Amino acid sequence: MQSAKRNSVQDGPFQVAALYRFARFDDPEALRAPLRALCLEEGIAGTLLLAREGINGTVAGPEGGIARLIAHIRALPGCDELDVKYSAAPVMPFGKMKVRVKPEIVTLRAGDLDPAANAGIHVEPRDWNALIADPDTILIDTRNSYEVGIGTFDGAIDPGTKFFSDFPAWFDGLARDLETEGRKPKIAMFCTGGIRCEKSTAYAKQQGFDEVYHLKGGILKYLEEVPASESRWQGDCFLFDERVAVTHGLAPGDHALCRKCGGPVRTEALADHVAGCTGNDDWQA
Repeated sequence: MQSAKRNSVQDGPFQVAALYRFARFDDPEALRAPLRALCLEEGIAGTLLLAREGINGTVAGPEGGIARLIAHIRALPGCDELDVKYSAAPVMPFGKMKVRVKPEIVTLRAGDLDPAANAGIHVEPRDWNALIADPDTILIDTRNSYEVGIGTFDGAIDPGTKFFSDFPAWFDGLARDLETEGRKPKIAMFCTGGIRCEKSTAYAKQQGFDEVYHLKGGILKYLEEVPASESRWQGDCFLFDERVAVTHGLAPGDHALCRKCGGPVRTEALADHVAGCTGNDDWQA
């Protein structure tokens, strides 16, 4: 059997697949071993997370192997519309294959949500501008503060969260304020690739909001499909990979990663930032 570790030393390029799907898995543990065996057989490395609420992860491997893995996942209950974003890597970006069972595929710690059945309405990138231009719509960035700091949509509210699990408490405060004002507006949410805003919309609906929307494919799909001349995006979009950030057309952004604190910093300011960085997480754009 070919191992992912053996394949990682072969020449690339490799196909990288970032994927997620909210679905109802009665026994996620039963799905783990077959997924791991397939990945090892196909020379795939990376991480897949399984939970009762679905699957999430990023993997890399030969194009044919990735195709077989995606077909396998799409055959799982509720996963036929699996969201996948592909990219290429000249060398294997992961050292081994991990398939883990977790309480959540993205950690919100908001109790028993059901994003598979109760998420908000998907909005295509081409329709997003019209929605967020509506004065009756509240636009919320569901990402963390250091991500928001380098770019966001014009007019978006920054919750100022350090972790995604901080979001419910912040939203509860917003909901109380809106109730005091006698308002129940439309709510539009977005994140990098779609998974966090999709789960956030399920939380908003659980709190009694009816008109809740989220950007299909996230910021990345919007930047890929919407021309810069029509875009309401400002700045760069932070990524959790070696690219650090991208802008319109998914072109490289103007940020690099500080190896001391782990935060994104404008490329021209990186040297000065690193010189004075104490290694804490008070990140600056």
